[in-house]
Amino acid sequence: MATAPRLNRQKISTTIAPETLGYLQKIIESGEAATLAEAIDTAVQRLLVIENRERLERDTAAYFENLTEEEDAEERALENALAQSAKGIDVDR
Repeated sequence: MATAPRLNRQKISTTIAPETLGYLQKIIESGEAATLAEAIDTAVQRLLVIENRERLERDTAAYFENLTEEEDAEERALENALAQSAKGIDVDR
């Protein structure tokens, strides 16, 4: 994972739980990060990805829950059209 150049990084001083330090050390040992700072960046990036996926899931569910009958019919028509066009695709090729 690419990290910010040293000039753009902020120095912090904090304490963390032993389990958190163990997790960060595993990130370093696996080669995903070279330093503790990079391991923290990696862990935070993973959390941001999870949060973004959860937000997308919530927003998508809200979108479909709030469709009018006409919009729902249009979505189903698009779904059927896509399913029909995908039948001719050989994904194993």
